[in-house]
Amino acid sequence: MCGIVGYIGMRQAPAICLAGLRRLEYRGYDSAGIAVISDGRLDVRKVVGKLDNMEDELESDPLSGTVGIGHTRWATHGKPSVENSHPHLSTNGRVAVVHNGIIENYQELREQLTAEGYVFTSQTDTEVMAHLVEKYYEGDLRAAVCQAVGDLEGAFAFGVICADSPGQLVAVRRFSPLVVGIGEGENYIASDMGAIRQETDKVYVIDDDEVALLTADNIELTDLQLNPLDREVFVIPWPADAAQKGEHKHFMHKEIHEQPDSIRACLAGRLSDPDKPIKLDGLNMTEDEIKSLRKVVFTACGTAYHAGLVGRFLMEKLARIPAEADLAAELRSRDPVVLDNTLCIVISQSGETADTLVALRDMKAKGARIVSVLNVVDSSIARESDGVVYIQAGPEIGVASTKAFTLQIFTMTMLALHFAEVRGEADPDLLKTLKADLLRAPQLVRQLLDREEDVKAVAAKHYRKPNSLYLGRGVNLPSAMEGALKLKEISYIHAEGYSAGEMKHGPIALVEPDLFTVAVAVEGDVLEKMIGNIMEIKARSGPVVAVATDGDTQIPAVGVDADADADDITARPNDMIWVPPTHELTSPITVAIPLQLLAYHMADLRGEHIDQPRNLAKTVTVE
Repeated sequence: MCGIVGYIGMRQAPAICLAGLRRLEYRGYDSAGIAVISDGRLDVRKVVGKLDNMEDELESDPLSGTVGIGHTRWATHGKPSVENSHPHLSTNGRVAVVHNGIIENYQELREQLTAEGYVFTSQTDTEVMAHLVEKYYEGDLRAAVCQAVGDLEGAFAFGVICADSPGQLVAVRRFSPLVVGIGEGENYIASDMGAIRQETDKVYVIDDDEVALLTADNIELTDLQLNPLDREVFVIPWPADAAQKGEHKHFMHKEIHEQPDSIRACLAGRLSDPDKPIKLDGLNMTEDEIKSLRKVVFTACGTAYHAGLVGRFLMEKLARIPAEADLAAELRSRDPVVLDNTLCIVISQSGETADTLVALRDMKAKGARIVSVLNVVDSSIARESDGVVYIQAGPEIGVASTKAFTLQIFTMTMLALHFAEVRGEADPDLLKTLKADLLRAPQLVRQLLDREEDVKAVAAKHYRKPNSLYLGRGVNLPSAMEGALKLKEISYIHAEGYSAGEMKHGPIALVEPDLFTVAVAVEGDVLEKMIGNIMEIKARSGPVVAVATDGDTQIPAVGVDADADADDITARPNDMIWVPPTHELTSPITVAIPLQLLAYHMADLRGEHIDQPRNLAKTVTVE
């Protein structure tokens, strides 16, 4: 979750590190710091709070040096403070370290190093690394880093500089993301390609227990035993300006509006005609392997888990394969039974989510085939999967996922349709209808974006309310869950996503005028049941925001009492958010857009920091 940037070359490292850290602000952080080698010593600036504070600090007390490392910290061990901010220094002040991840055995190491005379000035786990490098340093910085890593347990990515090796920058990783940027007469490290994309489009993606030794003119990759490694250069596939907001107020708003183009990119080469089969390059499964499947397990965290719930529903409904969906953090705990011919579909935007990576490894060890659905190319999850289907969303900067979620649902639908086609388990006319909906999706999403002001007007009526309930059924239960998650993430309004069928089993007790209910009531098999649930809400004076299909004449007046007093909420028509007609099984794609816009505008009306919600990070790289 922390952000790492490092530079070695001829230019001023502080400016490059600060610019790179700004591009990582979306990851979430509570403090920041930069260290450089200057006149044979380490010079460090650290601040609590936003990078504006760091910029002010550098203006009042400048740093100068052509080798440096920068960091934004999201607190794990130790509260946010200057002392706990990175970079951390060794006892002799000659080694500086930045770190993303968690050192699990840090307490044991801290006690050992303290007994040996090393002095700790922070509460963090990271500081043990700085002291270990000092302990093992005998003139070879890379060798000292490798020896120090041998003492560590956990997940980490490190950037290390040393005043006694002024022409070197060393980086190493285990389970946490790290890339090395390739320049001309200068090189870079970063925890995310986006941090250095404006400097270079060529990187090495570092794998577990691999080390990079950078000088201004050279990069050497080795394992921890210093055996040389060959690695292909990866060319970052998006333009340098992809991480700019442009005319939009927030990245989240920009990314919501990018969805028509992202869907077109996801369709390209896969589906062009409803009469033709779907092609999923990268799936790496033969038709016989698909036909022989006995079970499919979807696993993910957060928003991606909600996409997995849609995938589970569609896989059973269309392909008739028994399917499960598990939170990645819980999957290993229940020690799942893996049958022969079990497929595990792993979903992650970043491809670096720690809990999801652990679940992948557990399922693979049990004999499951792994297919991942990802956005970031050549990520850790991609490299450990048997097959990868990329969602083609492009870079997503906003912490609250929007276009990645929609594209994950889109890809889940294509997967289920492809499996259904291969297995011959679904009505061909139904499959043709659903494929036609997918092909229309870019236009449908554009229509929904054109209705943004209508959604904003609904948000204006309810953004001051402290509580909300999101209800859905069937394939749109995950839509309700995701809508609630989006709202609570960025607006801090308490929101719960529930099956409407569970209303009478507890949640109905919460209904009152200060709690608004968002009901996903689009055309389909569960519509009549949703109408009944809306009536239950209105009978208890609960305001309702209904997401319904264009032309529906029932939903606006459901539960409205024409004889009630004008001040009685039951006398008011329901607030409506309209979506174009599609088949119920593809409706989660269109439903996602207005729910994202609703959350965005409620948060914006409340004046919240939408792209950097409190306590959250874009990529959770620790368990």
